[in-house]
Amino acid sequence: MTAANELDQQLAGGLGVEVIATSSLGDRSYLATDGDIAVVVDPQRDVDRFLAAAGRLNVRIALVLETHVHNDYVSGGLELARLTGADYGVAAADEVPFNHRPLVDGETVELSSRMRVRAVATPGHTYHHLSYVLEGERGPVGVFTGGSLLFGTTGRTDLAGQQHSHELARHQHASARKLTEILPDGSQIWPTHGFGSFCSAAQASGDSATIGEQKEINPALTLAQQDFVEQTLAGLDAYPAYYAHMGVRNTAGPEPLDLRTPSRASSEELKRRLAAGEWVVDLRSRKAYVSSHLAGTVSLGLDGPMATWLGWMIDWGAPITLLGETRDQIAEAQRELARIGIDAFSAAATGSPQELATDSGQLRSTTSVTFGELAALQDGRGDGLPAADMVLDVRTNNEWKTSHVEGAVHIPLYELKDRTDEIPAGTVWVHCGSGYRATAAASLLESAGRSPVLIDDLFGNADQAGVALTSA
Repeated sequence: MTAANELDQQLAGGLGVEVIATSSLGDRSYLATDGDIAVVVDPQRDVDRFLAAAGRLNVRIALVLETHVHNDYVSGGLELARLTGADYGVAAADEVPFNHRPLVDGETVELSSRMRVRAVATPGHTYHHLSYVLEGERGPVGVFTGGSLLFGTTGRTDLAGQQHSHELARHQHASARKLTEILPDGSQIWPTHGFGSFCSAAQASGDSATIGEQKEINPALTLAQQDFVEQTLAGLDAYPAYYAHMGVRNTAGPEPLDLRTPSRASSEELKRRLAAGEWVVDLRSRKAYVSSHLAGTVSLGLDGPMATWLGWMIDWGAPITLLGETRDQIAEAQRELARIGIDAFSAAATGSPQELATDSGQLRSTTSVTFGELAALQDGRGDGLPAADMVLDVRTNNEWKTSHVEGAVHIPLYELKDRTDEIPAGTVWVHCGSGYRATAAASLLESAGRSPVLIDDLFGNADQAGVALTSA
């Protein structure tokens, strides 16, 4: 967040744009202003961040815009418009039951004599996707592209169903080129996705961009349509299961956010919930989890994309209990999870594992190693190291295809809880790309009666460490 009374980007004509990032979900929202009036684009559900930004800048939010019905988070647009009295702009083609301003291709909304936004139909990520050109007194200064033209890539085209992905990829190619035709090369691009979001067709590159820069590097602008379609569809991997619930909730109109503290669970209650096989989520860092944790808990620390992986793995609506060292950790987890529509919690508890356990028999620790130690084990130099009955890779399909440990078994993290019967009894060395997902996997393996060894290391270190890799 910027310092008080400053904007992330000061533009010609006195306009400014502030980025309000939600890094845990890989998305960005925006507040654009002429110094008096503001427009907010694609706000996340926790709207207090946008109200705070407007208050700090001493501007009035007069318009809230959605580029599309979002699939990766619950929108805060309806609530923000209600609280501020702003108009709520949504594509006219999206049939929604709440009050809104239906917008069509080419429609301009005058916010002041110094600032206006123009809707541009850019189907591809969704059928009814709109981008919004921000215009000042001298014309266009940039465009809010949502899930259309991203930094070095585009939004994925399969969220409406695989049967539509080819058609939408063609639309995506045409939409990207449409933006370059109507905007000068110096126009800024402000995408919603592409910062780690699974809504991105590929990994985005860079932190800012102009239309002219994208003409040089973006596949939608450098490849012929058929080549772009083939490349885009070939690169698509699985996306989080909770996406199935987001569009439905956003179309219906999300209810206001409720961040009241869950009821406090006693040690005895935690033990009962764990014995029942409920999701009891340890929010501490993986280093803390490895050192000591309650048996049966799942490690999804706040130092990583906790909401994405929990939302992907759970059965929707399953009871969840949150464990943290402090109440602040519980509150942070509630906010993160509310962004993907998980509002209700069975309970929460704070303290160390030793404080939360009913007895020492509930406490566990996890063996942690590096890729260097795996290389030693492969070379027969693993004296003192646990044997490896299996090396398990829990990365995504695309990561696996690029390169993986020779002889490893691949089960993506989001499938692991339903496939533990494929893992033989014994010691399982488990890794991902950095250690975060592998720690979550180790906790699931432990609950399934396996003996996990966590490779807490960057996969990029594996080759240099001497681990035998393959892409076959």
